Amino acid sequence: MLIVVLSVTGTLIALGIFLGLFYFVGKRCFRTIVQRFFGLTLERLLRDKYPENLMELWSAVRRTTVQNILEISLRAEEGKIIQRPLGSPKPLPHYDTLMFVAAQMARLPKEGTIPVDMKVTLGAKAEKPLQIEIPLMISGMSFGLGLSEQAKLALARAAKQVGTAANSGEGPFLQEERDEAGKFIWQISRSTWGRNPQAISAADMLEVQMGQGARMGYYAKEPSAVKGKAQKLMGISPVESVITSAVIPGISTPWDWSKYVGDLRKEAAGKPIAIKIMATGALERDLAVCLEADFDVIVLDGSQGGASGGSPMICDDLGIPSLLALVRAERFLREQGARKDVSLVVSGGYATPGECLKAIALGADAIYLGTVPLFGLVHNQIQKVLPWEPLTQLIWYDSPYKQRLDIPLASKSVANVLKSMTLEMEEGVRALGKTSLSELGPNDLVALDEWTAKVTGVKLAYSWED
Repeated sequence: MLIVVLSVTGTLIALGIFLGLFYFVGKRCFRTIVQRFFGLTLERLLRDKYPENLMELWSAVRRTTVQNILEISLRAEEGKIIQRPLGSPKPLPHYDTLMFVAAQMARLPKEGTIPVDMKVTLGAKAEKPLQIEIPLMISGMSFGLGLSEQAKLALARAAKQVGTAANSGEGPFLQEERDEAGKFIWQISRSTWGRNPQAISAADMLEVQMGQGARMGYYAKEPSAVKGKAQKLMGISPVESVITSAVIPGISTPWDWSKYVGDLRKEAAGKPIAIKIMATGALERDLAVCLEADFDVIVLDGSQGGASGGSPMICDDLGIPSLLALVRAERFLREQGARKDVSLVVSGGYATPGECLKAIALGADAIYLGTVPLFGLVHNQIQKVLPWEPLTQLIWYDSPYKQRLDIPLASKSVANVLKSMTLEMEEGVRALGKTSLSELGPNDLVALDEWTAKVTGVKLAYSWED
């Protein structure tokens, strides 16, 4: 027994010595290799002429961006319109230069035990207005054209958990999504399947989609991208391209909208009818048509809005920012005496509770969120695709990894995000000394610069005049 113990001890000592030597020698070798490689690289960078120097790429990147260089390569690959997901990266004027006026001495803040009314009614003039518990809704993201069935079910389930509405997006009607959702908005798209009688009957609100922040006009997708269940529900053949027309079928002139809405209202059975449009420089002209057509709700998507795929030019160079869209729309509706009758929903770039609450103070009734719930979907599941694939591969319809999304976990994560944002907004309302969203207004804000003050009509932060 003693011999065995000594033998094992001797073996361990020998192994320890060997590992120590290996570590010492290996460490020195590794340092030497790294130093040699670094020295050679630095020597090349400092001696090569500019046309041969790798720093030429760095210079090009500083003149443009890595994303632009990537998109040039994607265009060079196939010579087709490229589809960039999730909208534009351009930094546009948003809500950063607006701050809330906290209640403190002249007006007292409310205690944390005081309840805050966060309920919202959309389409108040309709026979059956849409009532939701919070002012945050899940934006239209389509099954098949964008998201997988797993992702759509998780979003619908999350919406029901927090008492808000889920939007179908431009895709075909998915009965399973409607079954999971509490409040359901059916988006009538510019496609052959858009005016689905079954979906219209099942919905709590109808939303006619004429435009959005990251995509406008005619849109086509290869049949291979939507094969399977979505293709069958769309009613198209496996070799037929998926087409979204430039305009809603039946609309040839602006004067056709009144008849269109009138006919749709017969199918709606008292449910509110919304119109979704891209916010543009001709916003008031477009809004005048919306009012003439008698829509109950107007949904404005600013140029920060995203999509599952939109050409970079549409994403970057069309439309106006969400902040400008909101203040212009709210002002126009008031001037027309329509603000009480027509609800205003905004979307495009809203990512924080503060931005959402500022939008409500400036006149929005509710906010659509898209990117926020998408990132919520993959929370605690990113290791299933990283580092080899982007996070969105867990949720896109045409992704080979979509089956990996855990629906219960995803729905819980999205619900938690919406709950957290709502709680922060409630805290903000109390800090303003108020107890309801309806009490908020432009007087609860100040602007940090003259441009923002002029655009929004709120008081400058450095002004002491009432």
